[in-house]
Amino acid sequence: MKVINFIKEWQKALQNEILHLKKYGSNKFLVTNGRLLSTEGSYTYYFDTAFSIRIPIGSQVRLEWGSMKQSGRVLSSEGKGVMLAMEQSFGDLIHEAQLFHDPWELLEQLIERLDEMKKNKQKRIRVKRLMDPSMPAKHPIEKSKSNIHELVLRSKYNPVTFVWGPPGTGKTYTLARVAANKYFQEKKVLILSHSNQAVDVLIHEISAFIQKKGRFREGDVLRYGFNTGEQFADYEAVTTSQLLQKEDPQLAVEKELLLAERRNLKQDIAHSFSKRDTNHLLELETKIARVLEKIRQKELEFIKDAYIVGSTLAKAAGDAAIYEKEFDLVILDEASMAYVPQAAFAATLGKRVIICGDFKQLPPIASSRDPLVTLWLKEDIFHRAGVVDWVRDGMLHPHLFLLKEQRRMHPDISSFTNQYIYHSLVGDHESVLKNRKPIVDLSPFQGMASVLLDTSHSGVYGMTEKASNSRMNIWHVLLSFQLIHESYVAGARSIGYVTPYRAQANLMELLLADLYEKECSTADIISATVHRFQGSERDVMIFDTVDSEPQTRAGMLLTGKDSERLINVAITRTKGKFIHVSDQSFIRKHVYNGKTLRQLVEHQGRMQQTIGTKDIGKWIKNQHPRLQWMHARKLEKVFLDLGSAKRSIILCLPPQTDLSEQWKEQLQKRSQSVKLTVLAEESWEELQPNQIWSNSFPFPFILIDEQVLWLGLPLEAAKGVRPPYIAVRLHSERMCEYLIGQFQKREE
Repeated sequence: MKVINFIKEWQKALQNEILHLKKYGSNKFLVTNGRLLSTEGSYTYYFDTAFSIRIPIGSQVRLEWGSMKQSGRVLSSEGKGVMLAMEQSFGDLIHEAQLFHDPWELLEQLIERLDEMKKNKQKRIRVKRLMDPSMPAKHPIEKSKSNIHELVLRSKYNPVTFVWGPPGTGKTYTLARVAANKYFQEKKVLILSHSNQAVDVLIHEISAFIQKKGRFREGDVLRYGFNTGEQFADYEAVTTSQLLQKEDPQLAVEKELLLAERRNLKQDIAHSFSKRDTNHLLELETKIARVLEKIRQKELEFIKDAYIVGSTLAKAAGDAAIYEKEFDLVILDEASMAYVPQAAFAATLGKRVIICGDFKQLPPIASSRDPLVTLWLKEDIFHRAGVVDWVRDGMLHPHLFLLKEQRRMHPDISSFTNQYIYHSLVGDHESVLKNRKPIVDLSPFQGMASVLLDTSHSGVYGMTEKASNSRMNIWHVLLSFQLIHESYVAGARSIGYVTPYRAQANLMELLLADLYEKECSTADIISATVHRFQGSERDVMIFDTVDSEPQTRAGMLLTGKDSERLINVAITRTKGKFIHVSDQSFIRKHVYNGKTLRQLVEHQGRMQQTIGTKDIGKWIKNQHPRLQWMHARKLEKVFLDLGSAKRSIILCLPPQTDLSEQWKEQLQKRSQSVKLTVLAEESWEELQPNQIWSNSFPFPFILIDEQVLWLGLPLEAAKGVRPPYIAVRLHSERMCEYLIGQFQKREE
């Protein structure tokens, strides 16, 4: 295909994705307690959010409340609150609504860059070499002394080099030294990636290496765009904010003071909602915008002087300071998650390009089902340039450079991915067994690096979140929290929890914020979807597959076209201990033999890495003060809680429950002031409930005073349970509030 035809198809694909996002949206947030603050010019609303959401000021958004839909823009977004300017009034108060935001403006900027490619012959030649890398490899292979040296030679003699970097194979280490080599020759290098984190990590490694060599000059290495700055706190100035602090400290201080004032004011607004505060906040946003413009002028000077610049693809496509500049070498990291037109755009910015990533990890994400979107925005450049075809045929493309020795994972973890994902092309470095032993020796499961924590026959906890339709499993969340707690008590300070489903990741985030706020502030503990976690690593990783009865099929994320890549990412984030929380019987029943998840379960079974529910008493050694596990037949504690209830008892009873006389008696003798709500399909008049709501929960639970959750009780109401019978008591207002929100939505 001619380059001009590629470009036209890419533009059409991007336009189709934009149309889809404008119509349906994909990033959806629940916003609550909406208050009308002002009616001047437009209708200004302030909403609370359950989680922090970052949406750039001025972004177009859509709000949906019942059957009402309308567009608006973001006036302020920071912390757990967002202020919106809407075109029409929704009324004074909005109980809850859905907020949709999709950064389609970024795709429009990319379309503009593609227009520029059409008019520029040199850019089109660079695109042709990328899309059809059939030119002979010209680097002198006989001169190669090491991996780094070979990549330096390839990037010197060949216009395009593809680097295949499976997890833990030293991709960052290698790329950083290649970039530094070019810097020592006074060449200009551009570092790009789809994510801020990947740019931060690579720029950090480059600057650290150059400093170690004693050849660092301030301003030569620049991290351009958004970053936290924590990554670079102990190093010479490489971020625009650090350089600004040195060159114009007064401007830097002014910015920080304004941001602090905005944070404080938003906290006031969340409680008071006065018109004066609202106007003050809008004035502050204007002042902040003016200061940011002054900083912008300084940043342009920094870019002009830098030799190595690091930025995201989105920033580069929208900022003339990057896209109008010519570089000697462009390095695109994490290229497997970039759209093909983004990779092409990156290639046009430099005389040489290194495309680095792992096509066995997650592909780019796009929402539309349009064929052109599927072709160009849902698969990576390695596939579309034909590089993967060679690998499938058992060969490496002449312009593909494979890093084939992993140093991240303990061999008991990597044995699965090395064999099943990378077909024995990747091996373990000899040091990894010894280096990971201290993590392996920690509890829980002392001495085991890879564990399948099997939740079979512990109850039917599979469900979907009402608002998002995303899957969740409360039993798995509590079990996984216990694993985090056991790991933390044992001394682990680098712990990750990943799951395919956003609702489940959010649920764990909520639990950590409520029960583990102090521990999370002193340790590196994170909950995220697998997609969000690509590019990260932790000492201990918990992978929760969520799916369980009464669901009748496994989710597409675990069985669909890209499931191998998702599971690969989930496993390979781990250094020393990989704990796979999964319902083995559900997977064996609903997932085919050839699927990666089934292969993982079978592999862990063969390697005797399975821990069943019967072993729960052996590994739970540290009961958290607010989360306790106990035998479900011992009812003293739950009856004590029921007897101590002050305001309310909410009892969930799935269909065909036969409640024992003991339970009936306890519920009947509650205080007159305690309101009993029963979630059930039957009337349960003998319990004398104050309220009966229809129930769609498949499992029993009890909520007491909207503070205490009992799960797994009453036992006679539980389905799909085999001994040992386990109950869990959680003291968490936030979790109770969340559950109440779930059944109220179902009732509505």
